[in-house]
Amino acid sequence: MTATKQHKKVILVGDGAVGSSYAFALVNQGIAQELGIIEIPQLHEKAVGDALDLSHALAFTSPKKIYAAQYSDCADADLVVITAGAPQKPGETRLDLVGKNLAINKSIVTQVVESGFDGIFLVAANPVDVLTYSTWKFSGFPKERVIGSGTSLDSARFRQALAEKLDVDARSVHAYIMGEHGDSEFAVWSHANIAGVNLEEFLKDTQNVQESELIELFEGVRDAAYTIINKKGATYYGIAVALARITKAILDDENAVLPLSVFQEGQYGVKDVFIGQPAVVGAHGIVRPVNIPLNDAETQKMQASAKELQAIIDEAWKNPEFQEASKN
Repeated sequence: MTATKQHKKVILVGDGAVGSSYAFALVNQGIAQELGIIEIPQLHEKAVGDALDLSHALAFTSPKKIYAAQYSDCADADLVVITAGAPQKPGETRLDLVGKNLAINKSIVTQVVESGFDGIFLVAANPVDVLTYSTWKFSGFPKERVIGSGTSLDSARFRQALAEKLDVDARSVHAYIMGEHGDSEFAVWSHANIAGVNLEEFLKDTQNVQESELIELFEGVRDAAYTIINKKGATYYGIAVALARITKAILDDENAVLPLSVFQEGQYGVKDVFIGQPAVVGAHGIVRPVNIPLNDAETQKMQASAKELQAIIDEAWKNPEFQEASKN
């Protein structure tokens, strides 16, 4: 099934802070005609309540069928979005969540596939690159139809931070964060530009920004989740809107270029992991990765980031339970 038909159906698995914020973003932006929300049995009533609450906004936005769903409802969905998982606590890295969330992911993906689902998976639960990989393994789906949110939020944070530093609209800033959505991510400074003008050249014409300020700016982007978690307990608004943007690109068959967690087949010397890089995305999933020509230092960072993810995956897949459940 693809998203080219007129009636677009999304199933959300996980109605926590990220999931409910994403659902609100879909309603607010008029994305999709049907939204089903799946929760674990003990939280089913919360999904019922959220569906009812969200439906009360429809008179101000656009028609949409919203309901608390079951896994059987995935059968004819265009997109299944997975936000369910143990949340990242203060002091935890995203990779600390691996063990808990792989088991949760296996259960979810197995039940979605058993429904007869033949659409696209969009994964946002952390660690997102590892869980995108596991979704691919457990589903048996083609790599193009398994997508992680990747560095979409990190890149948005990067663009916003640069925009504030340079006093321009963030929509005129073109810059990417690549690699793991986490501590080993890196900024692609070599291709950052403002309205087509290379960042280095733009800085010469506008103001004297020190290299140390740019390093500090990137560190603020990389560590933004820790900052927010320490202050309010979780991050959800930014990632929810990022997921809504990806959803729109898929359902409207936009062929938009977005920084996502995509499968690596040798680009940048990296293989057999999902990791953040720009890619063209549309109704059939990933159309193709966009391989930005990184400089040597950036390529090394990409390879180091992938190596960290690969080590986590290799360790996790020593578990016979995960080996037996793998279909790819």
